[in-house]
Amino acid sequence: MNVTGAAALEVDRLDRVFDVSSPFLNRVLYRQGRRYLHAVNDVSFTVPKGGCLSLVGESGCGKSTVARLVTGIYRPSAGEIRFAPGRSGQPLSAQMIFQDPYASLNPRWRVKNIIAEPLRELKLRDTEAAISDRVAELLTVVGLSVADGEKFPHEFSGGQRQRISIARALASEPEFLVCDEPTSALDVSVQAQILNLMRRLQDELGLTYLFISHDLSVVRHMSDRIAVMYLGRIVEQAETEVLFADPKHPYTRLLLETIPDVNSPNRDRRTVAGEVPSPLAPPSGCTFHPRCPLAQNRCKTERPALDSKSDGASVACHFA
Repeated sequence: MNVTGAAALEVDRLDRVFDVSSPFLNRVLYRQGRRYLHAVNDVSFTVPKGGCLSLVGESGCGKSTVARLVTGIYRPSAGEIRFAPGRSGQPLSAQMIFQDPYASLNPRWRVKNIIAEPLRELKLRDTEAAISDRVAELLTVVGLSVADGEKFPHEFSGGQRQRISIARALASEPEFLVCDEPTSALDVSVQAQILNLMRRLQDELGLTYLFISHDLSVVRHMSDRIAVMYLGRIVEQAETEVLFADPKHPYTRLLLETIPDVNSPNRDRRTVAGEVPSPLAPPSGCTFHPRCPLAQNRCKTERPALDSKSDGASVACHFA
């Protein structure tokens, strides 16, 4: 990865609150108040140009909401999202690669038209011949054949459909890609192929990634830095190898315990106890305390701040 010191993206104290109240008449009849879900709470991070930051956590932790905020699908309730200028001098914008490649591709369109749509909408090519040439180039770049452009999405495997999604994302000539669990719906062997493709494209095209995943073994392969999320907050952030060598937050340690180890398949492993609490009624103090093996009375009443450590890591834990 060709990482520079400059930031491609800065996210500062980002919040997103959803109104999940019942309809007005129901609230009147049953004397209910409004209900709010705090999906993202005071999240800050920086992604360097040419690098990859991964957001990791269990389902419901808010990582996909962050992805949709960064791409403009959602608007922030508070906080700032700042993109640096790109090669053209204009502020960068993020393109997204979605989790389910089949659901994100129009089943009635041929692949060549799916990839060509951004070229036509953004007027990136002047003629249909130039558009066709660019589509053929993109199919080749992602490891498909030019003839595949005549087919429909249902004629491809899951891994091939994700390659089509990547080609469509590249059609707009982005410098920043948000990858929302792009391999979670794929077989393990196919996951490796797609991750290797994304690494190669990052090096060749100078791309910057914000990578969303629940699988720490996947993000280790992709990331320069990892941010671990729990119930809408970042609880630990560190360089990838620092986090794997010395995880400081109990939640991070428990996530690492779930990764299979071929060298020690029968090792004693702790499992993450209990279920993730509802974000509609999060626990007081440290929201992880009901599941934490180190929890004490202070954890139930006082929310820990995200403090920086000497090795460049940051952790939100009273006893880290």
